[in-house]
Amino acid sequence: MSIQSNTRIVLAARPQGQPKPSDFRTETVDLVQPGEGELLLQILYLSLDPYMRGRMNATKSYARPVDVDGVMEGGTVARVVISRHPEFAEGDIVLSHSGWQSFALSDGVGLRKLDPAAGSVTTALGVLGMPGFTAYAGLLTIGQPKPGETVVVAAASGAVGSAVGQIARIKGARAVGIAGGAEKCAFVRAELGFDAVVDHRANDFAEQLKAACPGGIDIYFENVGGPVWDAVFPLLNEFARVPVCGLIAQYNVIADAGIDRLPVLMQQVLHRSLTIRGFIQREFVDQRPAFYREMAEWISSGRVRYREDVVDGIENAPQAFLGLLEGRNFGKLIVRIAE
Repeated sequence: MSIQSNTRIVLAARPQGQPKPSDFRTETVDLVQPGEGELLLQILYLSLDPYMRGRMNATKSYARPVDVDGVMEGGTVARVVISRHPEFAEGDIVLSHSGWQSFALSDGVGLRKLDPAAGSVTTALGVLGMPGFTAYAGLLTIGQPKPGETVVVAAASGAVGSAVGQIARIKGARAVGIAGGAEKCAFVRAELGFDAVVDHRANDFAEQLKAACPGGIDIYFENVGGPVWDAVFPLLNEFARVPVCGLIAQYNVIADAGIDRLPVLMQQVLHRSLTIRGFIQREFVDQRPAFYREMAEWISSGRVRYREDVVDGIENAPQAFLGLLEGRNFGKLIVRIAE
C-alpha cells in the first residue's frame, strides 16, 4: 500500500461531567502490516453511539472501559486491503469493531462479511446492526407488545427509538414517540408512521404526553431517563413493562444531590406490578438470525424506514459525538472515513 500511516482518535482524559474536545486526541502512527492469519482493514464508516460515553469512565460496568491513551471504541464497516487470512480476500467488506481509526489489524475473529449488492453497507451499523437489534430484542423479549397496547419510546427519531416504534406498529400496538424539536417530531409522525409524537422540549410536555396516551402506557422503551422518565412514570399502567436500553440524560451526571426517590419508585413497582428490566443487546445473541431475516424483509417491504446522519472525516468524530450526547444528530450517526 502507498499509505504508510494510520490516523486514530484516542481518549486523552476521562471526562468530568460533560465531555470536552480536550478529552480526545488525534494521533498519526505508523501503519502496522498484518502477520500470518491477520488482515489489514481500511475503515470506511464508523458508528457513533451513546453507549460510548459510558466507556469513557473508569467505573465498573458491563464492559471494560477504554484506557486513557487507548483508541476510542466503536463499530465499523471496513474493507480488507491486505489479507493473510484464508477466510477473507482483499476487497471484502466486513462489519468489525475497530474503533475510531483509519486502519486496523484483525485476526478475523468477530468479523462478518457484508454484501454491498444487497443494499447500503451502512445499515449494518444502524437499522440492520446493533441499534436495530437492540430495538428488536429489547421490545419483543422484554416489552412483549400486544395488539392494541400503547408503546412509548424516547429518542424516537434515533437509530434505536425509530425502530422500536415501527416494530411496535408491525405487532399491532399503538406507537407514541418522544423527540426533540419540530423537525424530528414531524419525521417521526409523517415518515415513520408513529400514531402520535410529543416534543420533550415543549413547556407542557407532560400534559401533551398524557393527552397522547389517554389509556395510559403499557410499554415504555427507555433511552433517555431524566425529565422524560418523570413524565412517563405516572402514566404507566398496571403490569407495564419498561425495557431500559439507555439513560443518555444521565450519562454526564457526576453526583445526584437531590432527594432519594427510590422508595417511591419501588412502592409503585410493587403496587402496579411493573416490570423494569435493564438489558444489553448481546444477551439475546440467539435472536440475531431471526432479526436479520425479519428486519431485512420489513425494510424491503417499506414497513420499516430509517434515516442516517453522515459526517465526513475521522477528525470530526469527537465533535459529532459531543453533538450526539446533546441530541443534535438526526438519525443514525455515522462518520464516513473513506469510500
